Amino acid sequence: MSAETISSPAAAESVVVLTEPAARQIASMLESDAANAGKSLRVFVEGGGCSGMQYGMVFDERRADDLVVEFHGVGVVVDPFSANYIAGSVIDYSDALTGGGFKIKNPKAASTCGCGKSFEA
Repeated sequence: MSAETISSPAAAESVVVLTEPAARQIASMLESDAANAGKSLRVFVEGGGCSGMQYGMVFDERRADDLVVEFHGVGVVVDPFSANYIAGSVIDYSDALTGGGFKIKNPKAASTCGCGKSFEA
């Protein structure tokens, strides 16, 4: 399967959406470390956490079967397995002292844990 590029935010909503604050923070993180040059944000899920599945985000190279989206100049890649669990999710960022950081709002999550890092599908 070849890489799929989704160019418009409307079409990409079926995969994942980055808010502008999240994209700004990710862009800043990419710029601050030369080792991340040319990489995209990989959003994925894996087994674990207190609710059964947990989210992960890393800077990574694109792979042949990835779904690829871009928001506010930031590339995001999602593997097909993860896409099944996070389709329609919105990733936001807040720099608040309490409760700040990246937050994922996932419409497919039946329940989430208190920390927001894991969910039940």
